[in-house]
Amino acid sequence: MFSLTYQKLATLGRKNVRMVMLTLFVGAMIINYLARSVMGVAAPVILSEQGITNQQYGWITGALQLGIMCQPLAGMLLDRVGLRVGFAVFALAWSAITLAHGLARGWLGFAGLRLALGMAEGSAQPAGQKLVAEWFPARERGMAGGIYNIGASLGAVLAPPLVAWSVYATGSWRIAFVATGVLGGLWAALWFLFYAPVNRHRAVTPEERRLIVEGQEAHLQAGAPSLPLRRLLTDRNLWGIALPRLLADPVWGMLSLWLPLYLARERGFDLAHIALLAWLPFLAADLGCLFGPAVASFLQRRGVALVNARRMTFSLGALMMTGVGLVGLVANPYVALALLCLAGFAHQTLSVTVITLASDLFPRNDVGTVAGFSGLAANLGVLIFSLSLGSLIDSIGYSPFFLTLGCLDLMGAAVLWTLVRKPS
Repeated sequence: MFSLTYQKLATLGRKNVRMVMLTLFVGAMIINYLARSVMGVAAPVILSEQGITNQQYGWITGALQLGIMCQPLAGMLLDRVGLRVGFAVFALAWSAITLAHGLARGWLGFAGLRLALGMAEGSAQPAGQKLVAEWFPARERGMAGGIYNIGASLGAVLAPPLVAWSVYATGSWRIAFVATGVLGGLWAALWFLFYAPVNRHRAVTPEERRLIVEGQEAHLQAGAPSLPLRRLLTDRNLWGIALPRLLADPVWGMLSLWLPLYLARERGFDLAHIALLAWLPFLAADLGCLFGPAVASFLQRRGVALVNARRMTFSLGALMMTGVGLVGLVANPYVALALLCLAGFAHQTLSVTVITLASDLFPRNDVGTVAGFSGLAANLGVLIFSLSLGSLIDSIGYSPFFLTLGCLDLMGAAVLWTLVRKPS
C-alpha cells in the first residue's frame, strides 16, 4: 500500500512540478518569517532581561525594516543571477545571522543583527514573485501567490510555541534563534539541490511546460527585454503597486513585531497565554491568503478583467481592515484579539492581491526588481510606523495607532484604482 501511494505521489509530482517547486518555496517563507517573528514573541522577556526601553525596541524593529528595504537590490540580483544560486545564498546568509542572535547583548547588538537579517531576508518576496511569474500561467498566479504567502503567516504562527518551549524547557530564549537558524541552513541545501528554471528542469514534462508558457501573456514572457531602471521608476504601475503596500504593511509590522508586547503590557497576558493565543491572528492571515485569490478568481469567472478583479479584492480587504481601529477601544482582551484576527485576515486578503500584481503587469525579467521596489515601500511604511510607535507609545498609548491602521488601506485602495493601468 505504501509503495502504491508513493507511486501516485511521484506521478502527480511529475505532472505538476510547478506545485512541487511552490511547496518547496513555502518552506523558505515559513523559516524566513519564523526568523523575523521570534524576536517579537520573545520581546517581553528580552526587554526585561536586557533593560531595553520601548523606544530602543522601536529602533531594533526599525533596523529590521531598514534592512528589508534593500529589496530592490535583492530583486535585481535575483533577476540577473537566477533563483537557484541567488536565493540559496540569501537563505544561508539569513540563517547564519539568525544563529548569531543567540549571542546578542544590548539593544545596539540586536539592532545591528536585525539590520543584517533584514538585508538577507528581504529577498523572499522578490524571489516568490519571480518563481510565480516563471512557473505559473496567468490563471494560476493569484492562487500560487496566496499559497506561498501562507508560509509567512505560518512562520509567525510557529514563533510563539517555539519561544515558549525555548524559555520553559531550556531556560533561554536564545535556543529559539539557534533552532531557526539551523532549519534555514538545511532548507538552503534542499533548494540548491532540487530547484531549476522551467526550461532546464528535468522533471518538467513537455505538456506542463507548454501549459505554463502558453498560459502566460506574450508581453510578459521571458523573451521580453528588461526595462531600463529609469523607465521602471517612472512607470505608474510600479507606484500603483508600491504606494498601497506602503500604506498596508504597517498592520503586519504591528502583528509580527509589537503584538506580543502589546498583549503582555496592555492586556496582561503572560508568556504561556501568548504562546497559546498570539498565533491566532496569523492563522486568520493564512485564511486570508486563500480568500483573496478566491475572490479575484470568482470575479474573473463572472467577466471582470484580471486587474479590476485584483483591485476589487484589495478594496474588500480594506473595508474589513477598518475593524482594527476598534482594538484599543474595547475593554475585553479577547474581543481585542478577535479584532486583531480580523486584521490579519483582511491584511493578507489585500496584501497577496497587490503583491501578485507585479507578475500581472511586468515582464518576467523585471518581476524581481519591481517586487523589490514595492517591498521597499512596504517596509518603509513599517519602519515609519514602528519608530513612531516606539517613540510615542509611552505618552499616547496604542489606541491612536490602531485607529490609523484602520484607515490606511482605504487610502491604498484609492491609490490602486487611480494609478494602476491595465497592460495594453
